[in-house]
Amino acid sequence: MLPNREGQKVPDVTFRVRQNNEWVSITTDELFKSKTVIVFSLPGAFTPTCSSTHLPGYNDLAGVFKENGVDDIICMSVNDTFVMNEWAKDQQADNITLIPDGNGEFTDGMGMLVDKTDLGFGKRSWRYSMLVKDGVVEKMFIEPEEPGDPFKVSDADTMLNYINPEAQKPKCVTLFSKIGCPFCARAKSMLEQYGLSYEEIVLGQNATTRSLRAATGAATVPQVFIDGKLIGGSEALEAYLGSAA
Repeated sequence: MLPNREGQKVPDVTFRVRQNNEWVSITTDELFKSKTVIVFSLPGAFTPTCSSTHLPGYNDLAGVFKENGVDDIICMSVNDTFVMNEWAKDQQADNITLIPDGNGEFTDGMGMLVDKTDLGFGKRSWRYSMLVKDGVVEKMFIEPEEPGDPFKVSDADTMLNYINPEAQKPKCVTLFSKIGCPFCARAKSMLEQYGLSYEEIVLGQNATTRSLRAATGAATVPQVFIDGKLIGGSEALEAYLGSAA
């Protein structure tokens, strides 16, 4: 059975990290001392669940966690620093500190090092998350020990619910746009004015007009979705934001 380390100090480990083309040593003291830190650990960078859900979930809710007293969010994986750095770029994970536990020392010290040789992974981390205060584990969410790669309790929503069940999550906003479109620029300006971060899908770069029509039924931009609901163009967005104020 995987151990629950609540009430115990995190392992004392020095991580070797590549920053600005130089080797840097980062200690657990630097990461945890006098701080409130969320750690989520996963089997590997670029793997499906880790890339599609686990890391993006924490990255998206980072602002809410900060509002609720969290100083930093650390993603830990038994990967080397080059892999973790490239994954951070690929995921645009600007709100997360990615730490490579290349030798598995931290993971082993947490009792979470597991054998994934059946997948050709070697020794990797079991999926879990924890809240650490001044180097001491306050709460752990450990995925159930069952076949495959369960992802049921170590997600960002579960952690946020533990820290503050009443916390307000940010709205999920997606904007279809086109380069040079003045109405798109107006829509983006309004979203920024209201403090709404958004994902931008640019026609001709990462989407086509056909994709726009399939998603919205319209052929003009901008088209804005908020929390899965189609709001429409810049005028419709202005009306929506005005009524929500």
